[in-house]
Amino acid sequence: MLEGKAVIGETDMLQTMQQDALDLATKALDFFDVTDSSDIARLIKKEFDRMYGPGWQCIVGRDFGSFVTHCFGCFIYFQIRSLSILLFRGSAGYPEQEENQFEALESLETLETI
Repeated sequence: MLEGKAVIGETDMLQTMQQDALDLATKALDFFDVTDSSDIARLIKKEFDRMYGPGWQCIVGRDFGSFVTHCFGCFIYFQIRSLSILLFRGSAGYPEQEENQFEALESLETLETI
């Protein structure tokens, strides 16, 4: 288990989604060798698609750059061991859609605390 070993670099996700991302990364690293970055990314992406709807993208590796457009509230970049993981939900860049997405995420978090 890798609990307590993740370091979050940047995020705008709700706390519950962040924890899901970290838990899935830990699960993936329990199943796959650290060199199987495509398999790790696939597991995290498919689970986030299942849990939060389609459109998630996941990049896993030791050294990569990125510049992405993402839905507001749907971005996290973190490290576990020597791997960096970028998880985000793609966006066409329409601010109205991003605001609606964030309202839906806030509603989910409110329901989870009830």
